Amino acid sequence: MDFNYGPEDEAFRREFRAWLKDNAQFGVRGDALSAEREGDWDARVQWHRKLNEGGWMGISWPKQYGGRGASVLQTIIYHEELERAGTAVPFTGMGISLLGPTLIHWGTEKQKQEHLPKILRGDEVWCQGYSEPNAGSDLASLQTRAVEQGDYFIVNGQKVWTSLAQHADWIFLLVRTDPDAPKHKGISYLLVDMRSPGITVRPLVQMTGASGFNEVFFEDVKVPKEHLVGEKNMGWQVAITTLMFERSSIGDSGIAREVRELADLAKRVERNGRRAWDDSSVRQKIAEFASEAEALKYTGYRQLTRQLKGLPPGPEGSMMKLVGTELNLKVAMFAMELLGAYGQIEADAPFAIDRGKWSFRMLASRAPTIYGGTNQIQHNIIGERVLGLPKG
Repeated sequence: MDFNYGPEDEAFRREFRAWLKDNAQFGVRGDALSAEREGDWDARVQWHRKLNEGGWMGISWPKQYGGRGASVLQTIIYHEELERAGTAVPFTGMGISLLGPTLIHWGTEKQKQEHLPKILRGDEVWCQGYSEPNAGSDLASLQTRAVEQGDYFIVNGQKVWTSLAQHADWIFLLVRTDPDAPKHKGISYLLVDMRSPGITVRPLVQMTGASGFNEVFFEDVKVPKEHLVGEKNMGWQVAITTLMFERSSIGDSGIAREVRELADLAKRVERNGRRAWDDSSVRQKIAEFASEAEALKYTGYRQLTRQLKGLPPGPEGSMMKLVGTELNLKVAMFAMELLGAYGQIEADAPFAIDRGKWSFRMLASRAPTIYGGTNQIQHNIIGERVLGLPKG
């Protein structure tokens, strides 16, 4: 692989870097605190809109839908420059990363024109209605029903672990429209207005203290049939498209930056009466994390190579999701070892080191190993599809 960027890509980098120089003061950090805390919501929305005003949201979307039509390499540059500026794409729902790309692929022209510009502007916040109390890892066993009634579907059921539902204007929802069909066949993909009568949102407080997850209940909710994406009973294909976008983003979580921050922490805290960094075992462990982060980056380049060749996604997505989330967990746990008693202090509490972000990350770091397809499922995918092992 040639790791050099061409003249057009470098021009793209210079343009975005110049824009960030003038606007990065509006940015939010791409860390667990900024992504989870309710108090940062307005700042995230402001940064979303500032990026869009400059033409820097949904950059890989086609120009006809408000994007820049950026290439795969330019998308990589975009995230590199955001990290260089100490910021990130703000987490303002699932519109930019999941629903928008899915609609571009599967939606009707009316659906695209109705929703894509609003998603880019930050005028529509979207959440994802997939998981249910008895349909988490086995998503296709979902039981939320949608029954046809004239020009509408009538939806009844419950979703859980619905991120940002408390802020969302819309939800993209998986429902069962044919209960007698095989479980992967009778599913449909609906766009539902969260202001519809019969929808109740109940926050779930996590052990971090944040309440970004929610339960969402549907009781005789009327959804116009024109809000069906793809064909009726064929929503599993649409759902898999969304999941592919989701898994490809989970492994790329800024882990290299977290390892650098961990090294900085080791240089500031004491261990056995001296800087933790002066302990060779500490340096060795952080070097191990840095090596894993570098290997993860080059695994991502393998995935990138497939995209540049026009090939379908390979097993790299599952590998990055598995390794990236496990590495994130190990880094957070090792930070707790370095902090000692200070690791017990909550985020933003008095005397908390680095605003308590390390304890927050530790408490939050188990979740990525579960959502987007549990790591146990990723092990199965890699074992069966890459190594050719028999199904257990």
